Amino acid sequence: MMVRHGYPRTKDRRAKIGIGAFVAVAARAARNRWFGLAFLTLFALPVLVSGCVFGRSAAVPWYMARRDPTGLAPDPATTPDGVIQVYAARAVSWRGVFSVHTWIIVKPAGAARYSRYEVLGFGVANGAPSVRVDRTGPDNYWFGARPAVILDRRGPGLDPVIDEIRQAVASYPYPHEYRAWPGPNSNTFTAYVARRVPELRLALPANAVGKDFLPGGTVFGAAPSGTGVQVSLFGLAGLLVAVREGIEFNLLGLNIGIDFLTPGLKLPGVGRLGFS
Repeated sequence: MMVRHGYPRTKDRRAKIGIGAFVAVAARAARNRWFGLAFLTLFALPVLVSGCVFGRSAAVPWYMARRDPTGLAPDPATTPDGVIQVYAARAVSWRGVFSVHTWIIVKPAGAARYSRYEVLGFGVANGAPSVRVDRTGPDNYWFGARPAVILDRRGPGLDPVIDEIRQAVASYPYPHEYRAWPGPNSNTFTAYVARRVPELRLALPANAVGKDFLPGGTVFGAAPSGTGVQVSLFGLAGLLVAVREGIEFNLLGLNIGIDFLTPGLKLPGVGRLGFS
């Protein structure tokens, strides 16, 4: 009589398959844990730090915070040449934990005053335009936040560039729309102007949420500085590679990256850490 040995072999194979499946599931779970830890470290932790460092005090309501001039813009009376400056200041209220607000000022040669261009969300739902001109002084505090100059060009020969900036402002595709996240917002506007006037070589801060929102749902576009390219899915995810900006990864509007030109690390909420 012949004895079949197929059953033990089949049982062994099933046992091996079961062990293999268990190992695969365990490996997948380990990868997910590492991904979660990496996300927490690279994205959530910097935002938490930003909230501790840059969170606004509740002692004064945001609408009562100081908005007086800082003196960062050169005096037109003693500056006959043209001036182009771009400013960034922590956004109002809780938004300041995540993002900055940016705006542009210009003064042609011989002009006695500046023009200030920016996008605001105040009143847009009630029919107000999102693009505002000269709503306040050129370099004023932004509801308690002192601005930083992120681009400063002055000298002869800037009038043609200023004309290009004004044309870009007039062609902004969302003059009556505003959405704080992921855009179009104030940083979408500044980035749009920068792309239309690439000679500015304007590299916006990594924590300028909305700068990666490409108008019209475009997926591919130039970096705001005009020195590279980017891919973006409605400002929610993407990658930017440029000489001026370096490499930036965007996830849910938060950017992390490396600046190679002037060595530095870019973190969500916090912004740039490194050499100035």
